[in-house]
Amino acid sequence: MTLLKELLQAGLLSLQEYVAIHVLTCLVPAFLLAGAMVTLINREAIIDHLGEQANKLKSFSLAAVSGIILAACSCTAIPVASGLYYGGASAGVAFILLWTIPAVNILALIYTGNILGAEMLFSRLAAVFVMAFVVGGIIHLFFKREKEHIHSTAEQSSNKSLIGKKELVAIILILLSLLMPNYLVHGGPYWKQVLVWGVVTLLTILYAVKNLSREKIGDCLRETWWFVRVIVPLLLAGVFLVGVIGHLISEDWIKSWLGGEGLTQSFLATFLGAITYFATLTEAPFVDTFLKLGMGKGPALALLLTGPGLSLPNWLVIARVFGIKKSIVYVITIIILGTITGWFFGTFIF
Repeated sequence: MTLLKELLQAGLLSLQEYVAIHVLTCLVPAFLLAGAMVTLINREAIIDHLGEQANKLKSFSLAAVSGIILAACSCTAIPVASGLYYGGASAGVAFILLWTIPAVNILALIYTGNILGAEMLFSRLAAVFVMAFVVGGIIHLFFKREKEHIHSTAEQSSNKSLIGKKELVAIILILLSLLMPNYLVHGGPYWKQVLVWGVVTLLTILYAVKNLSREKIGDCLRETWWFVRVIVPLLLAGVFLVGVIGHLISEDWIKSWLGGEGLTQSFLATFLGAITYFATLTEAPFVDTFLKLGMGKGPALALLLTGPGLSLPNWLVIARVFGIKKSIVYVITIIILGTITGWFFGTFIF
């Protein structure tokens, strides 16, 4: 009975911390951004540039590089990627964004270099981009036929612009409300992040009311609510489960099973990262702690890769938003790639 109480308290504490820190400055702007992308960006133009028939090297590269500028957690990446996906982008592009936004954003890279050193920084950067293209390619091979028919309906509109000027400014303002709290108040108190978010959000609202039609604003809010309704319940349930799992993992287990550079150690580190939720910028100090406890560098890289980009809450939400089959393929692919990458770097690079 005591253990059950402890597990319940751990889950509730995890949920409390998550809601307190992430709802206003992460989830709210992310959902608004998703709704705005679906509504304001020209669907046919998205299909031309990022759809199943678009040049894969170009579309995959654009998706991978886009992750660098978005300082966001994996939970935030889901509405952003799904908004683009339901706007017409290919599944491969959407899952590259799911992977790169939390795994390779510029703040996470800077923090990794400061705490873990240049060697780990460049290893992480190289591994993320290689894994991104592999993930995109595998998702494309498995699910490319799902959207092929959409391209034919878009050919007649291929000359249309991607987005109007007023709509572009609105999306940029929403994006700034997502990014500025992290970029301007990095390491500062949370109330300052809320203040920055509030100011930019107020500017966004004023601009939208003045420059967008009521119909477009209403459509954006309806699409936003759809993402909230689909994603939030499972996301919160997953965060609670992660708190319970984290309470069950002991430091002795880490010392015994994650030392060394073998495939087993890398697999266990990858799997730990795949089920544990890491807020962006928390993975580097977490991995640093594990290294001091005797964790091998290869498994540390594997955890550094999978921790920010995948988690148990993500499994549930991705399955809900993109479908169970895509979720299974994505999770298995990441675990395999993380294991191989950790072993390779631990054996031959570090």
